[in-house]
Amino acid sequence: MMKILNSFSLKPEQRQTLEAAGHTVIDADKLDDATAQQIDVVYGWNAAATRVNFDRLQFVQAMSAGVDYLPLAELAKHHVLLANTSGIHAEPIAEYVLGALFTISRGILPAIRADRDMWTLRQERPPMTLLKGKTAVIFGTGHIGSTIATKLQALGLHTIGVSAHGRPVAGFDQVMTDVATHEAAGRADVVINALPLTPDTKHFYDEAFFAAASKQPLFINIGRGPSVDMAALTQALKNKQISAAALDVVDPEPLPQDSPLWGMTNVLLTPHISGTVPQLRDKVFKIFNDNLKTLISSGQLASHQVDLTRGY
Repeated sequence: MMKILNSFSLKPEQRQTLEAAGHTVIDADKLDDATAQQIDVVYGWNAAATRVNFDRLQFVQAMSAGVDYLPLAELAKHHVLLANTSGIHAEPIAEYVLGALFTISRGILPAIRADRDMWTLRQERPPMTLLKGKTAVIFGTGHIGSTIATKLQALGLHTIGVSAHGRPVAGFDQVMTDVATHEAAGRADVVINALPLTPDTKHFYDEAFFAAASKQPLFINIGRGPSVDMAALTQALKNKQISAAALDVVDPEPLPQDSPLWGMTNVLLTPHISGTVPQLRDKVFKIFNDNLKTLISSGQLASHQVDLTRGY
């Protein structure tokens, strides 16, 4: 049976399930050099996981949808199978997007920032708009993007997806390929980043992108911070190319204390919390345990396998 490095967080009953199946579970803080050479499977990922023998390693179960922080080239070189948890974060992230949209579109953000001066703000009437009838362009049409789009459709928004493949996806009125990125940006009242981070999507949102966003859209980032050129975004906000931004992810994290974004009244910042999942450990373990069983019986994974050449 397998020697499993626990680099995430197993509940006692989950550990018992694995041990009852004949597996050996080694916690990351108990890993010694000799045992590191014998690890077959890694559950989660942390610094201890980098010590394992990749020639022996068979399978890594990540606890996140994005896997850009893992050594993908090394895993591919040694033919290690990798699974993510794509899908389990979709509902929480979609609800975060709704919260961000309402907070900004209905004048809640300036009221919060005004604090005790909010009654003066009422006389000035901060800019407010209705979401119904607006066009939301979502970059990334996977589980997260599709779930967001479905909820926005229910609110009466027109939803456009942008992906590498351009195939129809549930929740989207239209899906375009990334060749039409700037065209899509020009149609957007709301831009939502749900792209995975790959070499192709690093600084995807750059000066040229924001220049193409002719309708002064609201920009929401729930994907990855490095997908955005932060200097270009900051300048776009200053130039009013972007009307406002809701940023759950930034680059770098934490956001430096001297970043001008802190002082911008039209920016909503949260500390990378949009994907927080109730019962996270249970949901991740189910994916992991199903994959582990299938790996032993067939040499394959049951679900959530990452294409290591694409990074998602």
